[in-house]
Amino acid sequence: MRDTSGQPLAREAMAYVLAGGRGSRLNELTDNRAKPAVYFGGKARIIDFALSNAINSGIRRIGVATQYKAHSLIRHMQRAWNFMRPERNESFDILPASQRIDELHWYEGTADAVYQNIDIIESHAPRYMVILAGDHIYKMDYELMLRQHVNSGADVTVGCLVVPRAEATGFGVMAVDADDNITSFVEKPADPPGIPGNPDFALASMGIYVFETKFLFEQLRRDAADLESKRDFGGDIIPYIVRNGKAVAHRFTTSCIRAAEEIEEYWRDVGTVDAYFEANLDLTDTVPRLNMYDRDWPIWSDAIVAAPAKFVHDEEGRRGMAISSLISNDCIVSGATARRSLLFTGVKMGSFSNVHEAVILPYSNIGRGARLSRVIIDSGVRIPEGLVVGEDPELDARRFRRTENGVCLINKAMIEKLA
Repeated sequence: MRDTSGQPLAREAMAYVLAGGRGSRLNELTDNRAKPAVYFGGKARIIDFALSNAINSGIRRIGVATQYKAHSLIRHMQRAWNFMRPERNESFDILPASQRIDELHWYEGTADAVYQNIDIIESHAPRYMVILAGDHIYKMDYELMLRQHVNSGADVTVGCLVVPRAEATGFGVMAVDADDNITSFVEKPADPPGIPGNPDFALASMGIYVFETKFLFEQLRRDAADLESKRDFGGDIIPYIVRNGKAVAHRFTTSCIRAAEEIEEYWRDVGTVDAYFEANLDLTDTVPRLNMYDRDWPIWSDAIVAAPAKFVHDEEGRRGMAISSLISNDCIVSGATARRSLLFTGVKMGSFSNVHEAVILPYSNIGRGARLSRVIIDSGVRIPEGLVVGEDPELDARRFRRTENGVCLINKAMIEKLA
């Protein structure tokens, strides 16, 4: 049914964020936190992008399903996202896996993480459901996707990216006709189908789906009764609707948010150490591909009460300075140098230390005289005085997690083994 009211559809929608995944390819970064809770961009968490998109799109009812090592994620959401007011018909529900269906089952898949909370969703009575992944970096107006969904008469609308076919093998990929109606949907195909008129590229799923709530509940209940189902949106729900209903692709280019100086649409799956490292360093460019300074589409996060960053000492060889870097609150750069780096909240750099292309998570301490290049330092790590990383690949690989691209991930346990 075509929408002719002109009223924002986001007012009638609920965003439901799937944030239960570990993200095992991030290795030690997710030893103690779920992937959506991993720090990003100096002060935010990865999940803040999906949540900020929802708020900025006008959605005021939000649910977040958590499961793997959720304490850090839940604590962050309680601190940063507790401003929703029920008297304004707003809500923010944190929904940990809690054996609500029976005593034997946690969330068995992405679809099951919604199915187990149908009663909570019903209490908010949304007309539309926007299902979101909580572990990607991007800016998007979901109102535009909602409007396409209603105007197209689709049973489900699937957010998608245009990617080279060779890079599409790790995604759910859809074949479409000339009107972007989805004719097939396959998870991680060896030979992804091309786009009509553009066969060298494919449409890859973003893990974003729009449904009418009533229809979604019907599909979830049908799927829950299917003993062969894996309870997954991409593996079960979407392919069934493609075969038996109307599924339509929504291209990210239609609804991505770009500030004036942003040249291209920006979407990143920061699911590997290298991808996480590069996405953070993207922010240090003079004209960053992702604009975190866009006041028209802010990325909301925890407003930490802390002192401003401080740079001290001004002697030759002992000058506190940062070049092409992001320095967060409560940082002290004491006679040290940061180049093309991100220092998250509370990082301290001792005199004569030097970091280059470093992503240093909160409350870490860089000892005097340390030289670090192409590193990710986990939160709370104390780097010993004089430690050198990034100059001897073989030594680095023996002591730390070193990727194929030469990025070293360092956590507390690795530093303790050096003693």
